[in-house]
Amino acid sequence: MKNKLIVLLTMAAFALPAYAALEAGETAPSFEARASLAGEAFDFSLDDALEKGPVVVYFYPSAYTQGCNIQAREFAFNMEKFTEAGASVIGVSLDNIDRLNDFSADPEYCADKLAVASDESGDIAQSYGLQVREGRKGATDTRGIEIGHDFAERITFIVTPDKKIVQAIGGVSPMQNVKDSLAAVQKLR
Repeated sequence: MKNKLIVLLTMAAFALPAYAALEAGETAPSFEARASLAGEAFDFSLDDALEKGPVVVYFYPSAYTQGCNIQAREFAFNMEKFTEAGASVIGVSLDNIDRLNDFSADPEYCADKLAVASDESGDIAQSYGLQVREGRKGATDTRGIEIGHDFAERITFIVTPDKKIVQAIGGVSPMQNVKDSLAAVQKLR
């Protein structure tokens, strides 16, 4: 019986997909994506942003959902402090660019201050080793609009101009995530 249990557990471990988010010291994958700031779409390049200083790359499940709304509002509220620390911030989700145009301009959340990028395919999230879970059919956002996409896990990477991840921040509340991100970039100054 014990041997059967070990065999079953071993088989289950190999059947599950292996996910491990990138960690401090690893190289951040470059990416380009359609993004939005203040309701206007633009082309974002991580490499271009890193030429100006550290970049906070934060992944979140979906615009207009409870925790993501809090996190976006906190990043927007603290954007001046991130700028003073020489850092820029880009949010990344599997939302399409139309949802992100609304979200980036929403005065309650991104408030024309926070840029958010579209990773509809989930390729960027997967390149960072994030889990992408299937969205629930018929799930709606805080506005009552169907979400209609999968969700990347919530985790933030502090990336320095040499493309090194100096800190990966996950497993904390959306507000704590922003506080920890700000502390990390301020420490880089």
